[in-house]
Amino acid sequence: MILEEIKTSLIMWVSYALIPCLFVDGVAVLPAPQNLSMQSTNMKHVLTWSPVIVPEEIIRYSVEYQGEYESLYTSHIWIPSSWCSPTQRPECDITEDITATVSYSLRVRATLGSLTSAWSTLKHRFNQNSTILTPPGMEITMDGFHLLIKLEDLGPHFEFFVFYWRREPGAKEHVKVVRPGVLPVYLETVEPGAAYCVKARTFVKAIGRHSAFSRTECVKVQGEALPLALALLAFVGFVLILVAALLSVWKMGRLLQHSCCPVVMLPDTLKITNSPQKLISCRKEEVEACVTSGLSSEELLKACI
Repeated sequence: MILEEIKTSLIMWVSYALIPCLFVDGVAVLPAPQNLSMQSTNMKHVLTWSPVIVPEEIIRYSVEYQGEYESLYTSHIWIPSSWCSPTQRPECDITEDITATVSYSLRVRATLGSLTSAWSTLKHRFNQNSTILTPPGMEITMDGFHLLIKLEDLGPHFEFFVFYWRREPGAKEHVKVVRPGVLPVYLETVEPGAAYCVKARTFVKAIGRHSAFSRTECVKVQGEALPLALALLAFVGFVLILVAALLSVWKMGRLLQHSCCPVVMLPDTLKITNSPQKLISCRKEEVEACVTSGLSSEELLKACI
């Protein structure tokens, strides 16, 4: 029991001895955050630091940055981070603040009530060109005989170069560029019984860099290749359908022709069975004879014919 009390007292003494509230000329001073570092992966930039610890107190931190222009021409101007001023966590995602491919200075300070620490500045200036690009995660799926790929969403800065090919000797490698937000992606229609392989890598236009390739994944299409007889049968069926379609078009054309321009049948009384030249070849003597005999007009016409 006595040992436990001694141990507890020792821990409390050490804790209060390490309380980072120092007194300088009788004024309490809050130490600045230490061990600043930048973690940047796939264009996501996070500034971290060692927390300032004060027992039973909540420390808040402010983060500011300065671009290349400000450091050269207005060095006294620092811009507060839009996401981390203030924050209680010993880290700050400054991805939205880093908008240009230039060098940035970053600094952090701690605040406790009316106490404010000095600024701690990142030792080396940060440029997003140094971000680490990792191979993209991907998932290969089949939708019937369609080969699909689903890619990891890495944000608006990323494009994906997808390489795919049929796994056989001398196969041609195809490339498809995929923009962000287009998921899943159709690659091509595959053949039953064949195997296809896919790999991908990212590209960030803002920094002009590629990531390494992802691990190659292969998938085999279920089913067997169509036999030759079935292929021939399909071809014959296609030809028959084509012929039927042409006949239908011809028949429709005939129907339209008869509907628009029908053939008019004349009554038998209006039909001319002999040559018109013959009608006017009646000799004058025959006509006079017909008139003399008193024939009717119909009989006269028949006599002339």
